[in-house]
Amino acid sequence: MNPDMRPTTDAPAARSDARLSIGALSRATGVPVETLRTWEQRYGFPSSERKPSGHRVYPLSVVPRLRRAAEAIAGGHRAGDVLPATDAALDRLLAATLPTRRSATAWTVPGTISTGDAIALVTALDAERLTAILLSEFGRLGPLEFLKARVAPLVEQVGAEWAAGRLEIRHEHFLSERLSDLLRSVRMPLDHEATGPVVVCATLPGELHALGLQMAALLLAARNLRVVYLGPNTPPAEIAAMAAELPAAYVALSISTAAEPKSTARHVRRLQHLLPRDVQIVAGGRGAPAPKPGLTTVSDFDALDAWARLAASPAGVAGRTAGLP
Repeated sequence: MNPDMRPTTDAPAARSDARLSIGALSRATGVPVETLRTWEQRYGFPSSERKPSGHRVYPLSVVPRLRRAAEAIAGGHRAGDVLPATDAALDRLLAATLPTRRSATAWTVPGTISTGDAIALVTALDAERLTAILLSEFGRLGPLEFLKARVAPLVEQVGAEWAAGRLEIRHEHFLSERLSDLLRSVRMPLDHEATGPVVVCATLPGELHALGLQMAALLLAARNLRVVYLGPNTPPAEIAAMAAELPAAYVALSISTAAEPKSTARHVRRLQHLLPRDVQIVAGGRGAPAPKPGLTTVSDFDALDAWARLAASPAGVAGRTAGLP
């Protein structure tokens, strides 16, 4: 038995029987809840018990090993090699990885990463390590802070590095695809659990940048809105038809600075004309137009979060239809 996992003889008897919810285990280790579920299903670790309510609970003793396993995975080893490994094999994996990684980047704790560290991983095209660490950061920070403190600064810095000639287009595309896959994967369980009003997420014709929309969709799902993701370059008629068929309460648009303002205004007017009268539009992004009746504009993630919390609340649903003829 791993000494770190052996209860001491003078500890209270109840300590060896302590159980953690999956959320508490996630917070203790920095591993996202959905990742814990996937690891248990695929590799049998961490192993849970079921309460009469059906909720998973985990013994406190798994925390040290799970932290070490997460560190090995963040160091570039595959989950399929790490999670079934014996303690001795896990020690060897960590010994082979951590001295080099710590001396090169000064990372000491899985799940903490600076923008500069992430840029180094993008430069190296190290998809596995970048994904593992960002997933850990998502579990540690939660959706709003993850987007504000990790994703948005990383995207902006990669763009600046490309503009300065220090990164190439392949690096920018690499990051965009990595982040799109990651944002979609962490949104899926939130989509499954959401019970609030439906929101259709799309960009307008000619708007091919979808990363901002992916970020917005994650935050909306985290606030209990049921996201229907149409993606980029969607005609107003298709957005309106989807909103009517579902039916949806809201349409969320992401509009970047690449969008032409006159074209954007024309598409928004067309969309408002086609939408059912009780469907409201929220637009975000640096190319979003000024707010007007039926169109709410949010300036940043904090504003979107505040809007989403209200939109998902009973007061928001009631206010949406108030005053309609």
